[in-house]
Amino acid sequence: MGRFDEDRLDMIALLREKGIADERVIGAMSRVDRHRFVPEPFTSRAYEDSALPIGKGQTISQPYTVAFMTAALGAGSGEKILEVGTGSGYQAAVLAELGARVFSIERNLELLAAARKVLDRLHYRVATRGGDGTVGWSEFAPFDGIIVTAGAPDVPGPLLRQLKDGGKLVVPVGTLSRQSLIVVTRSGEHFDRREVEGFKFVPLIGKMGWQ
Repeated sequence: MGRFDEDRLDMIALLREKGIADERVIGAMSRVDRHRFVPEPFTSRAYEDSALPIGKGQTISQPYTVAFMTAALGAGSGEKILEVGTGSGYQAAVLAELGARVFSIERNLELLAAARKVLDRLHYRVATRGGDGTVGWSEFAPFDGIIVTAGAPDVPGPLLRQLKDGGKLVVPVGTLSRQSLIVVTRSGEHFDRREVEGFKFVPLIGKMGWQ
């Protein structure tokens, strides 16, 4: 077995214990080398169920959060997905493993360059750009799904408008210290919302986020 194989199996077992039942998501996360996206000196903790620092005041989300959000999004093979907040690149890699066409925006150009390097090394085809993700990526809209990996004060309007009919937006919304996960499904000009409490993300910075 490789150095991280046992840790990876433990992570997957814990995700199942915590209620992640989507086998496509479990499979994708079992195939992504999470340790490649975690900087030293935290690599040895890569498969713990905790958020870890990646620099610039940002974190790689805990595996359970990634699994829960990915399952809530329900991305299918060939679907066009927008990710707001590339961060380490890990969430984008999980979506790519599901066969999604991933478009990812990151405001911190140093983090973006580091994530791009890892994604390229692991041969994940993910389109990336630097900029304010809170206003979306209109050139490639509409999207089948949009996932936001930082906490917003409210659901960003531009992201709702860039969602295709029947598409889903998954976004943490709340205060700077605590958020609920909002899952929005578009039906024409109507947006159905459901809410899951008890999440904690770094702040979403931008025109439609925290300034």
